Amino acid sequence: MILENGFLDFDPVRLDATGQGPLQGLTFAVKDVFDVAGTITGVGQPSWRASQPPARHTSPMIEALLAAGADLIGKTHTDELTYSLAGQNAHYGTPPNPAVPGAVPGGSSSGSASVVAAALVDFALGSDTGGSVRVPASYCGIHGLRPTHGVVDYRHCAHLAESFDTLGWFARDAELMSRLGRILLPSSNRPAPRRLLLVEEALAQSDADVVSQLEARVGDGLPGVTFGGSISVGDLDTYFNAFRPLQAYEAWARFGSWIQVEQPVFGPGVKERFEAASRITAAEAEDAREQCQALRTRIRALLGEDTLLCLPTTPTSALPLQADEARVENIRGRTLRMTALAGTTGLPQLSLPLLHDQHGPVGLSLIGPAGSDQQLLDLAARLPEFIST
Repeated sequence: MILENGFLDFDPVRLDATGQGPLQGLTFAVKDVFDVAGTITGVGQPSWRASQPPARHTSPMIEALLAAGADLIGKTHTDELTYSLAGQNAHYGTPPNPAVPGAVPGGSSSGSASVVAAALVDFALGSDTGGSVRVPASYCGIHGLRPTHGVVDYRHCAHLAESFDTLGWFARDAELMSRLGRILLPSSNRPAPRRLLLVEEALAQSDADVVSQLEARVGDGLPGVTFGGSISVGDLDTYFNAFRPLQAYEAWARFGSWIQVEQPVFGPGVKERFEAASRITAAEAEDAREQCQALRTRIRALLGEDTLLCLPTTPTSALPLQADEARVENIRGRTLRMTALAGTTGLPQLSLPLLHDQHGPVGLSLIGPAGSDQQLLDLAARLPEFIST
């Protein structure tokens, strides 16, 4: 079932601005993982929604945006318990992809990306564990930021896997993305990026026409940023194989007891992922945690203070809703290997609507040093070709 839009029409939420500031007159929406006092945070699962009390507090991120002058006009759909990348929900339906009608919007922040791409709001909040801001930003042709792990205020928001969970945002233009950063990110006087390197292994995962566009786009460098060629970060399976068991272990630690008691009905894919998660041992999770730490140390040292990594956000544009299962699993696997690079290392990744294939948009991603989130946003805002029209 394709929904009319990405809003939760059965749970309307509206909060007027509480102050005046740089977001005066703008509207926003939030993924149904953010608490809004007096409403239930349903996390895309009807049995979970039915078992939860109303939230007692509102997310500090929402409060900061309201204080800056923006109006919250709704909550948005998400994949079940945020454990997916496609944007399809077996219980509630699939938000539309305004950029590619008949295609998936990407998940799990599907509704937030959808309402931004459809210009129903000026910006929206989402969460990203394994790609849930970056993938829908890529598929819907908008800007999306996964911040440095731990830099934004995660209080009063649902978790999936705390070692990787981040809260990010979407907008249609780079200047607004930067403005939001100055409200939601801690202040930083980090040096501006000076060197850009293409990630060889990510290019190998991506379709050839996407790669050729990316190389043409950044081959002369960016203003103030020198193009330094390509670099190997090692087999992306290493990142994926560190990410996957630890994410699954933490997801089961978060929801496993509830699942065993409530026996909820899950849609295809989600059911199988939780079943697999239930079998991950503490020893396997600890081994994966150690692998993540080793990767984190190595890649952060590689980037230093001023180097950017560049790669396609996703290997292709959004798949059709009716794509065959083999194609879906192929693209899911390739995508997760690419998104695991920033996920395992806790680095900020900004997806920009600069690439496309014959079917639709594909994001161009910049990964920066830890804490360089605002520098990434400011770089994008200085480049007219990075601003969607």
